[in-house]
Amino acid sequence: MKKGIVFKLFVLTTALCILILDTIFFGQTVFFKQYYVHQKVKNVKASLETFAQNYVNQENRSLDIGRLEQEFYREHNTWVTVLDEFGNVKESSDDSIEVTINEVSHDNFAAKTIIIPLYSFSDFEGIRQGNEFLRKGNDIVIQGLKKGTEVIPYIISTDNFAVTWENNRLAKKEHELLPNEKGSEDLNNTKFPTLFLFGTITKTMLPAKNEATRFIYTNHLFLDRIKAFQADLLLKNEEEATATLEGTYEENDIKYKQFVTAITDQEGKDAYIFAMTSLQPVDEAIRMIQDYYLYIVVFVLVLILLASFYFSKGIASPLLRINQMTKKITELDFSEKLPITTKDEIGDLSRNINELSDTLNSYIQELQQDIEKEKQLENTRKEFISGVSHELKTPLSVIQSCLSILKDGVANHKRDYYFSAMENEVKRMDLLIVDMLELAKYESGTYKMKLDTFRIDTVIEQSCEKLYNDIAHKQLSLNVSLAPIEVVANKLRIEQVIVNFINNAIRYTPEGNSINISMTEEQESVKVCIENTGVHIPSVQIEKIWDRFYRGEVSRHRASGGTGLGLAISKKILELHGVSYGANNTVDGVLFFFFLEKRKVPSK
Repeated sequence: MKKGIVFKLFVLTTALCILILDTIFFGQTVFFKQYYVHQKVKNVKASLETFAQNYVNQENRSLDIGRLEQEFYREHNTWVTVLDEFGNVKESSDDSIEVTINEVSHDNFAAKTIIIPLYSFSDFEGIRQGNEFLRKGNDIVIQGLKKGTEVIPYIISTDNFAVTWENNRLAKKEHELLPNEKGSEDLNNTKFPTLFLFGTITKTMLPAKNEATRFIYTNHLFLDRIKAFQADLLLKNEEEATATLEGTYEENDIKYKQFVTAITDQEGKDAYIFAMTSLQPVDEAIRMIQDYYLYIVVFVLVLILLASFYFSKGIASPLLRINQMTKKITELDFSEKLPITTKDEIGDLSRNINELSDTLNSYIQELQQDIEKEKQLENTRKEFISGVSHELKTPLSVIQSCLSILKDGVANHKRDYYFSAMENEVKRMDLLIVDMLELAKYESGTYKMKLDTFRIDTVIEQSCEKLYNDIAHKQLSLNVSLAPIEVVANKLRIEQVIVNFINNAIRYTPEGNSINISMTEEQESVKVCIENTGVHIPSVQIEKIWDRFYRGEVSRHRASGGTGLGLAISKKILELHGVSYGANNTVDGVLFFFFLEKRKVPSK
């Protein structure tokens, strides 16, 4: 086993070091720069195809072309724009002037109004609203290149030639192709068909003093390459212009890659996608790697030490983790699992320990769940028996009262009424037992409360009628203030709560005092209040009255304090409804209250 691990360590360390050396050397000297340029060109070309599709599909071009150019630069670090068939930047009317031609020096050119974009002129940086040279109404002289029926201006001057702006690329081509001196009007030259136009500025479309110009206009080199492409396109054919410009270009010791793609716009005219990206990052990276090459030997030696340490620790660390995990298992902590990263004996041992931990954890959890279920079932049984015995007391008292009345022969004319009342109470006891069974189910997590709509004031009145004899027996006065309001709740359960609260009030109200029952209507709910007067609950006991079997009297005598289940059952019923409830001392006694949701009336 030791020989195998040592051999594995030796082979992996040696192979890793050799791989690092080969990768650095080959990548630095041969592969990286070519790979970077190739991938850069490939990605930019693919992105230019998408850009062309997006441009053709744009409806509002004047608003969207600038955004497309800026987003393309942000995503690909590449300047891009769209040129028309004459090499002019598309949608450049926002930075232009409108000139009405007054006189021409060529018979084939009819007088008309032309738009002159200003980005191609050398002083474009200073062009803003209020420029004296470009003020509306100024007379100017235009020297332009004729292409078919179109004229592409490349020199504009004041009428006295005091100020002259020129497109340096087209002006340079003029000097190269025309034998005449600058300003010559030899219009028979076929290589450079130039003409002079005289006109007046009728409109200026220029940026304000502090207004930002179009994004591509901020790169003077990009504009210069556009001018160069336009010059070759106008004086040569498309293939020659593309071959001249598309490729690698160097300016100020920085290399750039240029792209020209011919497209057809929505109007069916020829257009060009012109793009330029810098290759400076790869050149800087290569120079930095070359300067750093002297330190690579030291780096590799340190790497060998680190790699040897890493693999040694990698083999020993699983054993340490196994030791830690087995200690936790002895403490019944099964939360940790061993990572299985190898297929050797250590990996098999880790897998077996994980399976052992899962098996033990599963058995212990099942045992704990069984114990908890048994405890919960036992508590449910006890609570069910106590609750049923308590809740059967009230209907039995009602039946007993009716039987006493019938036995004494009092109110014989209401004999049928009392028999009907006893029959209703027997049915109610039957329903009560069924619902108590459901309540016991809820204690085990299965009870579901069924809701319906009913008048809460009617339920309160019926509850008061049931307990009228008990109220009269203690000579208590009952003050009721109700309103006809429909609520959404379980009618039987809410009636049980009201009876419990009134019984509680009767039990703790001294003779001769009063019980006050009222309702407060709110926006989406109604508040039911039952107040007994004459006594208060100590503040330390307010929160305890809802506990099972809790009573305020120390004697815990049934006749005075009850079994202590009524308020606990009422609490559970109100919690099932998801409503607020509570009890607090008032000036005259103790107020018990709860809220119920009002029935929503459909809007007309």
